[in-house]
Amino acid sequence: MTSPLDVLRGRDGKPALGTWVKIPSLEIVEIIARTGYDFVVVDNEHSPLSLQSTYAAIALGQALGLTVLVRVPDRSGSTVQRVLDSGADGLLVPQVADRATAGAAGAAMTFSRDGGVRGMGSTSRAGLWGLRSPAEYLARPTVHAIQLEEVAALADAPALLDAPGINAAFVGYGDLGLSSGLTADSPRLEELVRSVADTARKRDMPLGTAVGTASAAAAMAARGFTYVLVSNDASLFAAGAKRLAEEVRAAW
Repeated sequence: MTSPLDVLRGRDGKPALGTWVKIPSLEIVEIIARTGYDFVVVDNEHSPLSLQSTYAAIALGQALGLTVLVRVPDRSGSTVQRVLDSGADGLLVPQVADRATAGAAGAAMTFSRDGGVRGMGSTSRAGLWGLRSPAEYLARPTVHAIQLEEVAALADAPALLDAPGINAAFVGYGDLGLSSGLTADSPRLEELVRSVADTARKRDMPLGTAVGTASAAAAMAARGFTYVLVSNDASLFAAGAKRLAEEVRAAW
């Protein structure tokens, strides 16, 4: 069975393809699973999804062959234990800007026996309610990704990616632009992202980002990203509904 980290490394030199899930609907997860995506990220930061709807999305997505990650609501770590024990294949922790925050995020996602603070919950879904042995539960591979969303985080990427417990990263262009005023194609930002990609490659770490279009996804593949989220369920529906309405009205 392919580990979630290997999924996010892509295959045949091409990134893994994913999208965000923001709508609490199992039909959405099934449609994504049946239309060629490799993974989804259930977004608990920028959506009204509850833990229960997140749990259901994880279970259905995995049953249909998707790798299912969850972006937790914030960097506090308050939901990390519960989401990992819900059986998620990994987490994205937003707004990690310094080594101390990266270390805290890594510790929250790592069992205490391995130097972290995550507790034992082998009778949860992650342990198949006790059907997995404690050893299998503890050995289950999961993605521990941090989101780099400030220029300072990109500049200090080697230190952040070397924080104990961290095994993947994600560059958030939206908040990068918001905090710095730089556009995605600015030379300064391109230089920093190139350096982050080199850092991740040397550590064999998956590196991801999110975009809105196929052309932007191709550009990110060329920049060295190994997993790319393209659009999200709500925006895909919005764009499709708008386009169809315009086509119908034009035909009348």
